[in-house]
Amino acid sequence: MDIGVVSVRYARALLKSATDARLEDQVYQEMMSVARSYVDVPQLRHTIDNPMLPKDKKQALLLTAAGPEPSLLTQNFVSLVLKEDREDVMQFMANSYVTLYRKQKNVIRGKLTTAARVSAQTEQKMRQMVQSKTQGTVEFETEVNPDIVGGFILEYDTFRMDASVKQQLTAILNTLKK
Repeated sequence: MDIGVVSVRYARALLKSATDARLEDQVYQEMMSVARSYVDVPQLRHTIDNPMLPKDKKQALLLTAAGPEPSLLTQNFVSLVLKEDREDVMQFMANSYVTLYRKQKNVIRGKLTTAARVSAQTEQKMRQMVQSKTQGTVEFETEVNPDIVGGFILEYDTFRMDASVKQQLTAILNTLKK
């Protein structure tokens, strides 16, 4: 069976159960933590995929990846995944849950890149601007990148506004080359 189909089915069932139990927000945080753990610790995948590692050790690792106090629903989900020998697609299940949750709750990811750190008020204004344009909740992250010299780059959904000094200088340079 296709990994994508399996992971989406499990994620959809988890989201339904979490919604029914009114735990979808907590499970969302836990699944984001699991997905992030796979990215931050590449050895996790190899360890979980190791057939010699006992299921109880795999369960302990996955629950640790889910955060400090995973919900009973997440604990039961991990047990089910291990019981059905689907641990090799756990990363995809976590990512699928995050995607389905965001779609269900109309959560938009946004990113603001600036040359220097911005104030909380500026960040909040940018978040509100994106929320008003998308009519959704915005998960916003900020990044400082001195390479852009000044200005900012705002990204959300499929939109990208590059108002950086670096981009403007590059445009001037390209104009002069013609």
